[in-house]
Amino acid sequence: MSYGPNITAMHGRSARYVDRILKGAMPGELAIERPGKFELVINKRTATALGLRLPNLILLQADALIE
Repeated sequence: MSYGPNITAMHGRSARYVDRILKGAMPGELAIERPGKFELVINKRTATALGLRLPNLILLQADALIE
């Protein structure tokens, strides 16, 4: 199970930062941005192999489920 920021969205934000810096912005003057979206990913196959039972409510709330 993993809960964390959406990596793809973070790469997009990084590209925007690089673009601004290459256009002349001072890195120290750029605002710090926090991740906007977090994802819950569950590896059900591994949980089953470990003998763990995950509640249906958690499985339904997952953004991605690895079977």
